[in-house]
Amino acid sequence: MSGKAAKVVITERQQVVLRRMSVSTVIAVRLRQRAQIILAAFAGLRNEEIAPQVGLIRKQIGTWRRRWARAWRRLIEIECAEGEAALRRAIEDVLSDKPRSGSPGTFTPEQITQILALACEPPELSGRPITHWTYAELAEEAKKRGIVSSISVSQVGHYLREAELQPHRSRYWLNTTEKDSARFQQQVEQVCDTYQQAPALYVQQGTHTVCVDEMTGIQALERASPTRPMIAGQIECREFEYVRHGTQTLIGNFHVVKGEMIQPTIGPTRTEEDFVAHIDQTVASDPAAAWVFVVDNLNTHCSESLVSWVANACNVDEELGKKRQTRRPAVASHAARVPGKSNPSHSVRVPAQAHLVAQPNRNRIRRHHAKSRSSRELLFGR
Repeated sequence: MSGKAAKVVITERQQVVLRRMSVSTVIAVRLRQRAQIILAAFAGLRNEEIAPQVGLIRKQIGTWRRRWARAWRRLIEIECAEGEAALRRAIEDVLSDKPRSGSPGTFTPEQITQILALACEPPELSGRPITHWTYAELAEEAKKRGIVSSISVSQVGHYLREAELQPHRSRYWLNTTEKDSARFQQQVEQVCDTYQQAPALYVQQGTHTVCVDEMTGIQALERASPTRPMIAGQIECREFEYVRHGTQTLIGNFHVVKGEMIQPTIGPTRTEEDFVAHIDQTVASDPAAAWVFVVDNLNTHCSESLVSWVANACNVDEELGKKRQTRRPAVASHAARVPGKSNPSHSVRVPAQAHLVAQPNRNRIRRHHAKSRSSRELLFGR
């Protein structure tokens, strides 16, 4: 004689999570199946009715109903104290299989640790002509060193994933050139504050905050022969050989609030004059608005021409300092422009932090100079 089925109770938030799980295609099939069981039980269906719908037997349906009933109070506590993500994790834990003893492990903890340590070594120390480890290379080297007598490539990958090690991947990193940690922190905070203030400035005052950068050496290529169009049974054919027509430079503005590229400049060079012209055409796109520019340490970004342009736009009649007559004539004597330019009453200010503040026709143009390379990396999310 069959017993009484456990009563299933769920809240609105739990129901939302269970419904998403019941139709999800990115979770395990067993979790999707068990979410359907709980929803059907909550709808009042009996175990005999639910079983054919999910492809299980009546006894299995009863098991998951009882599991849910026992865990329901704990789920309520999590729902009241934490967010939806924590609730989903808790529900997945309730509907997951309990740990099983299984067969004893093939490899000892010492062997696994040695394999992970090997993955942290540069491959050249093992005499291998590669720059990054692959699972196959690690498995072969582990056997060569006598760490294990035999191990599969997939098993090596399993251990690395569990340890969250990815020796086959890398990303670029920039070290700061600023040696003073306090000054570096100040520079990072200054530019990050600019980005944090950007949405409010845009909504309240119409201020455009943009980050500016150059992409140089873009090749202008032309195919040596015309492209053949698609025909029946054959896709479009494009000529492999090409003719170079020099290179181009893209100077772009990324609007950090709207997420758009605005007023890009494309030309053969990125000289001091090119950058000033680029800033001029950018501001001209909305001359009644305020502008905030964030740029890197390129010398054209702190030139005398740029400061003069801003000063003229702001109607500031003041000595800004002259260029040094050196082998790099594009580099303005920035130090000569700093003294006396921190007066808050001036519409153009060049404080010691090397950022430029200007108000052309009562509208601000601010140029925040990321003095350290690491702060630039933080700004652009590299």
